[in-house]
Amino acid sequence: MSDWVHIQANSGEQLMQLHHFSIVKQQADRNVTFAITVKEYAVPPPGQRLRFYAEADKAVNQKTASFVPCGWGPSIFAALGDCVRLIRQFPYEGEERAAS
Repeated sequence: MSDWVHIQANSGEQLMQLHHFSIVKQQADRNVTFAITVKEYAVPPPGQRLRFYAEADKAVNQKTASFVPCGWGPSIFAALGDCVRLIRQFPYEGEERAAS
């Protein structure tokens, strides 16, 4: 465990370190770049037991049930892995285009 986690005075402060990643999802018609931020909490936030939370910068599956890929885990590897699996599993359908 790094020294920075000891700076937090109480759990309500939710001190965290941010880790940034990027992945390119290859689809038949285009490549889509996702930015993923993993939050490493000094202490798990209220209601959680895990310290790492990953979240993508854009939604997937927009035409059926849109959601933003994310993941919790006991490590960066686990949280990032869950988020990437969801990006791979569901299509990025982008913004609706106006009919011309």
